[in-house]
Amino acid sequence: QLQLVESGGGLVQPGGSLRLSCTASGFTLNYYAIGWFRQAPGKEREQVSCIDSGNGRTNYGDSVKGRFTISRDNAKNTVYLQMNSLKSEDAAIYYCAADGPCTKYGNAYDFGHWGQGTQVTVSS
Repeated sequence: QLQLVESGGGLVQPGGSLRLSCTASGFTLNYYAIGWFRQAPGKEREQVSCIDSGNGRTNYGDSVKGRFTISRDNAKNTVYLQMNSLKSEDAAIYYCAADGPCTKYGNAYDFGHWGQGTQVTVSS
């Protein structure tokens, strides 16, 4: 019954913006740390950002810091990832995940629940 659904991906030009959404059902996402990860073909899954439960502390990967912002809307049971100044290297499938530690250098294998992913393509 616990479910995460990502949305908001699509095609965007370099320098453009997208906002991804991660909506939870079957649980209250504020009780869990939520991470955003991305994976390109042939590459390992990489943590982009995370937001902690309770105190709401956030972390960002070095490659996206200053360009991406993670936020949470408890009323909508949704976590967002605002992505600005997108680069070709940002193209990947983006996943949200729940129930793992929110650290700067997080590992995907520490998270137990995952959404299906949403595709982000950056192209001219």
